[in-house]
Parts: sequence; C-alpha cells; structure tokens
Amino acid sequence: MTEISWITSSHLIMLGLLFGFAIAHSGLAALRPWGESKIGARLYRVLFALVSIPFATVLIIYFFNHRYDGLQLWQFQGIPGIQTLVWILSFISFIFLYPATFNLLEIAAIQKPLVHLYETGIIRISRHPQMVGQVIWCIAHTLWIGTSFTLITSIGLVAHHIFAVWHGDHRLEAKYGEAFTVVKQRTSVIPFLAILDGRQTLKWQEFLRPAYVGVVGFTLLFWWGHPWLLEVTSRVQW
Repeated sequence: MTEISWITSSHLIMLGLLFGFAIAHSGLAALRPWGESKIGARLYRVLFALVSIPFATVLIIYFFNHRYDGLQLWQFQGIPGIQTLVWILSFISFIFLYPATFNLLEIAAIQKPLVHLYETGIIRISRHPQMVGQVIWCIAHTLWIGTSFTLITSIGLVAHHIFAVWHGDHRLEAKYGEAFTVVKQRTSVIPFLAILDGRQTLKWQEFLRPAYVGVVGFTLLFWWGHPWLLEVTSRVQW
C-alpha cells in the first residue's frame, strides 16, 4: 500500500476539531429554545459562550501553529500584489463575518438575548453574511499559505458554514413562520443576487452605524497585531 506522506496527523486532528466545533456550535443553537425554557435566555447565552469561545480559540491556535503542514500546493507569496490582495480580501471578510444582527449587550447577556429577523444593512447583500465572510477568508488565506493543511481546514470551515445556512433558515422559519418566508423571498444567500434581480435595494445609510465603525477599527487593530498574535500562539505547544 502506498503511503501518502504529506497527510500528517495534524490534518486529521484539525478535521476532528472542526467536526467537534460544528456539533457543539450548531447543536447548542438547535437546542436554544429548549435550553432557554429550562435555564433562561441569559444563562443559556453564557453556556453557549463558555463552550463556543474556548473551542474556537483552540481551533485558531492549532491552525496558526500547523498552517504550513503537509504538501505545499502552490507558492504565490513572492508575487507582487498578492499580499495586498490577501489583506483586502481579509478586510472584506471581517465586514461580513461581523454579523450586522449583533446586539453587543445581548451577546454579553446584559440584555435578554433574542432571535431577531433582520432585513437591513449587510443582510440586504446576503442573508447569511457570516458564511460569505468565511468563504472570502478561506480563499484569501488558502491563496496565501497554499498548503494541504490550510486547504483541508478551509474546506471544513466552508462546509460547516454551508450547513449553517440551511440550519439558520430552518430555525428562523420555525420561529417566525410566514414572516421569515417573506424575508427569504426578498433576500438571497448569494451576495448581491437579490439586489441585482430587483428584490432588494441597497441603502448605504444603514451602514453608517457605530457598530460598523467598530468592526472596521477591530479589523485594523487585528492587522496591526497579526505578527504579535502569530508569535504568541507559537508558544503554545500544540
């Protein structure tokens, strides 16, 4: 039997971590109505955060430390303009990854967390902006790093977010019924599709909110601290 030497154990570990995160994150989202009826919305949000945030942190650290594992599929880092393109794509991805539906007081469980039905801001571009942002982020980083480990990680992340599109729509339909059906008809999963075919109109003034300014500031801060973050995570021996 021929040994495939470039498939390191880290490939399989990352797939396992991604699968575990998907089960934990989507599973807790599916159980939200039941969980809130038992322990309340605020406490369930705290439970959700206590599971999701550490799990995501482990994923990020493990990815940083093993991103060059496996086979080098391509090497574009020396090509002029590639680094700029990757940073632009990464910046755009954060704009989408930041959910416009976030109410930070609800995220922190200061206010009672609710399931909202939105049709404004970035939702006019895509009904599932986090999926769009994740796809863009994966394209940018896979293009830059070019390894089999990064490619497999990106495939896993995109697969989870594609599932989350169906799962999110299913949960909103269960909660809002006909009201969600109307929103679904006026929006699209594919970016700008509903705008291009006339079902939706982009209103730029909806983006002039402190929350969007905050995510731009966070993205610039992340860009500035990126080398430091790579150095810190490299000290974790995973």
